[in-house]
Amino acid sequence: MNQIKKNTGKYRWSICALLFFATTINYLDRQVLSLTWSDFIAPEFHWTNNDYGNITALFSIFYAVSLLFAGRFVDWLDTKKGFLWAIGIWSVGACLHAFCGIATSGIITGNWFVGFEGAKEIIKNINDTGMVINVSVSLFIFARFILAIGEAGNFPAAIKTTAEYFPKKDRAFSTSIFNAGATVGALAAPISIPFIAKSFGWEMAFIIIGALGFVWMGFWVFMYDKPERHPRVSAEELEYIQQDDIADAKIVGYIPETTTKVSFVDCFKYKQTWAFAFGKFMTDGVWWFFLFWTPAYLSSVYGMDSTQAALPLFVLYMITLLSIIGGWLPTYFVEKKGMNPYEGRMRAMLIFAFFPLLALIAQPLGYISYWIPVIIIGIAGAAHQSWSANIFTTVGDMFPKKAIATITGIGGLAGGLGSTLINKGSGLLFDHAKETEMAFMGFKGIEAGYFIIFSICAVCYLIGWIVMKSLVPKYSPITNL
Repeated sequence: MNQIKKNTGKYRWSICALLFFATTINYLDRQVLSLTWSDFIAPEFHWTNNDYGNITALFSIFYAVSLLFAGRFVDWLDTKKGFLWAIGIWSVGACLHAFCGIATSGIITGNWFVGFEGAKEIIKNINDTGMVINVSVSLFIFARFILAIGEAGNFPAAIKTTAEYFPKKDRAFSTSIFNAGATVGALAAPISIPFIAKSFGWEMAFIIIGALGFVWMGFWVFMYDKPERHPRVSAEELEYIQQDDIADAKIVGYIPETTTKVSFVDCFKYKQTWAFAFGKFMTDGVWWFFLFWTPAYLSSVYGMDSTQAALPLFVLYMITLLSIIGGWLPTYFVEKKGMNPYEGRMRAMLIFAFFPLLALIAQPLGYISYWIPVIIIGIAGAAHQSWSANIFTTVGDMFPKKAIATITGIGGLAGGLGSTLINKGSGLLFDHAKETEMAFMGFKGIEAGYFIIFSICAVCYLIGWIVMKSLVPKYSPITNL
């Protein structure tokens, strides 16, 4: 296996690039709301932090539950069709947000045949603000529901594609590259979405960004096929891609992988499944908190509007791009230190688990300059994305290809539940802290609320790593599933 060289063709990296752009679009679509609600949507519909927290929490629930079925869906339809359906559905959901204003005015007044500006004028003249809040929040929740159903398919399909096109030792690196699309999407969002919303209206921000997914679908149709069938994949590159299968076939007692479908019940019989799920539960919510609430944090604590926050958010996510190193580190441990892929991955994840501890000092040092918490959140985000690339690839290390999307979906469900708890809890805490002028550890009001959540985020990764290592202390691939 070690004699197979990497310079045997590069088409697998074209597929990786497609996964990168899909993930970029995925994160752009979900960021439109977080970058428009405070300045544009909340004043129009009279939302509070709790209203926004409800929407983000429910999105996390929808996304989590959808992940459970999205993995099964992708394994059932297989990669090509599964990915097409996923991005098609979420692009429709993204565009639907734009019409929530028109639908709100239509439901309340019966006047449906108005444009975006006409809907704004009608809503402005409605005296019952409670009705406006309830109807608009419900409509945005519906749009987020459609978005969540589709977006849930991205990571199961991408992880399955990575397992098809890369050997185990390269999967963390390839995953870190396509997973960097999350950072690039988050990076592009603050320097594009607020300015689109300011120039053309918040509705056009949803439509323009949402339409990108339909463009991607065209590339996927013509560029993707299984590597063993793809005319652009050479025999030498295919041998490199399948080197693990070749090596495993030489092992005495090796059981070839079958095409029999895997049931949920079977998946939950293994500690490997529970380890992956717990790691996702403890850490996904941290990323979602920073993604959804950092713009609001800069607004609430430092008084920035969405355009003023564009530069700090851009710098924050530029720092997060350092996560690509996280995909390379396990390869270094495997090739230079002689570790097996799982051992190298867990060593790297332990290193990444220490960086979020910096969040403990983000709020205390924030009085010096807002750049300190911005930089610290960026470092924590880079650590999370490095952690994420590696925890995803533990699934490919442990499970056969036929089960990868399903196991990824189970872990995604756990991560979504963790995200729901932190987003809903944050919204309630911030409103309570603001209304009561709550004091905690020297902070007062909403700043005290942010300090509490930052502190929780700081320790989640170490707890997750300890439990994962306890459940699966050494490399234990599943061969009888």
